[in-house]
Amino acid sequence: MGAAPGKAAPAAAADYKARFANAEHVILQWNRSPLSDTGIWDAAAACTNERLLDAVDEILDLAEAQPFPASSADAARLDGALGVAMSRMMDEFLRLRVWNALSHELRYAIDKLSVAVSANALWIAFPSTGARSSSASTVGRASGGSPTSSAPGDVAVLLDGEFLDELELLCPASLPVLDEIALRVIRAGYTKVLVQKFKNSPCDVLDRFLSIFQVECSRRTTEAVIKRWSLATKLVGKALVVMQRQLYAQSSPGAFDALKDEYFLAITKNRVLNLLKFADDFTSITSHEKLVYILGMYEALSDAAPGLLLMFTGVHKELVSERTQEILTRLASSIRAMVASLLAKVRDDVSTTKKNNAARGGGVGVHPLTRYAMDCIEPLAPHRDALDLILASGGGGVTSLSDLASRVVGCLDRVLLLEEKPVLPCGGGGDDDGAAVVSRHHLFVANNAGFVLQRGRPLLGNEWAAQREDLGARHVASYAEARWAPVVASLETAGRKPANAAAKFSAAFDEAYESQARCEVPDPTLRDALRKAASETVVPAYGVYLKKHPKLEKKVRYTAGELDQRLSELFEGEAAERNK
Repeated sequence: MGAAPGKAAPAAAADYKARFANAEHVILQWNRSPLSDTGIWDAAAACTNERLLDAVDEILDLAEAQPFPASSADAARLDGALGVAMSRMMDEFLRLRVWNALSHELRYAIDKLSVAVSANALWIAFPSTGARSSSASTVGRASGGSPTSSAPGDVAVLLDGEFLDELELLCPASLPVLDEIALRVIRAGYTKVLVQKFKNSPCDVLDRFLSIFQVECSRRTTEAVIKRWSLATKLVGKALVVMQRQLYAQSSPGAFDALKDEYFLAITKNRVLNLLKFADDFTSITSHEKLVYILGMYEALSDAAPGLLLMFTGVHKELVSERTQEILTRLASSIRAMVASLLAKVRDDVSTTKKNNAARGGGVGVHPLTRYAMDCIEPLAPHRDALDLILASGGGGVTSLSDLASRVVGCLDRVLLLEEKPVLPCGGGGDDDGAAVVSRHHLFVANNAGFVLQRGRPLLGNEWAAQREDLGARHVASYAEARWAPVVASLETAGRKPANAAAKFSAAFDEAYESQARCEVPDPTLRDALRKAASETVVPAYGVYLKKHPKLEKKVRYTAGELDQRLSELFEGEAAERNK
């Protein structure tokens, strides 16, 4: 900073030179040995070296007094000393802890979230729309917290970011120091330089949230990193609102007040752009196996974007808005590609299964292809709104989550559920007669139809589910007719001697039972329906036959009640058989 030409009395000039020499010595010593002391203020905003501050003020006073001719060496030295003093004042600003990330509550909350986010159950809690808020409460209960508690230990509340409203994120003691620094910088004419320094300002609160996904990223799976990023984005958006409110609530007039907007814009802009840059790195992913995670990233960004944009004005807002929209568009394109890839994968697998007849020989349980397909689309249900919006605006192809689910189920039906009489050997069964083949087919279809019904109801609605229930009921009835009606028929085809008929019936029952003993039906509702259908087919008819021939009562192998008991033990699988 130059000084206008001026003249001073010899005594005054000598005094100026002495004052300047002393102040310059302190400032230059400070500059040469920046680590030899703690500066003027420590991180907690306490003044620890008034001598340095006095030297800065002396330099400022001398610069304003302009005691030396503009072209003199003393004027150049004074201008240089002023630049050094301002540089060090800006270092003081960057060293000051303005935001408080050291509170026990905040550290505990972030540590807990960092661990909890690794659990798959927490993924559905990230979006903040009403349809998904109940999921957050469920997560809170599953994690041992109460969904109505406001304690930081409650994961549901942490995910909602409500705990931030209870914390003092701003260090109030730092504001007077910011005023002290700004006052001197403005006096010296270095305001623009300070504003440029704002972009390097530390903000431990935001950086602590960003650390949720930045720590050891290279060692984490893509899914874990995306989940952590989505959580960090959600919390940064909420933290910025609280930080801005607390910063502007400090209404005492001071030199820093005029710079608050520039300051808050700077600390926000860099970190938001870092979040966006990180998200942009994932926009090229097209593997359908990452679909739910990229969809979660899209939701987290789209939910946070309106609040984030409120932090900006003018060209900065335009820049962040354009960048955000660009990334959302690219994420949406990636999501549509993943949906197409998922559908193509299911179609290819169905085609291969049909070609190689892989459904035959897979047992009567839920086929791996059925399980895989439903495992892919079921986790998308909590994200229905966002996915429907993305697919509807894509033009052609799949238009909604319901459309996707319907197409996937249709593919499965063509090869797994509706195939005519596949040869499906039941585990442990050795019979290969027509009744066994048909009954195993119906059992296989009932198992797979029930699995698809259970997993697909949230995706396809109650009307579809009712039709699916009818399909399952038909195959349950057909199973009983194919497997157990021939057992009952043996009572009428064994000749006129009741003892022979009873013996043939017992043999037929044992053969049928053994063929089913190791078959597993995981769904308890379907299992009960199959047992009931078998029992209603066999037990009443057998009971009526025994009543017609009372002399057989002490000679037969089974009573009607014993048959019912045995049938009630079916469909528990091989593990149940081994435990007998």
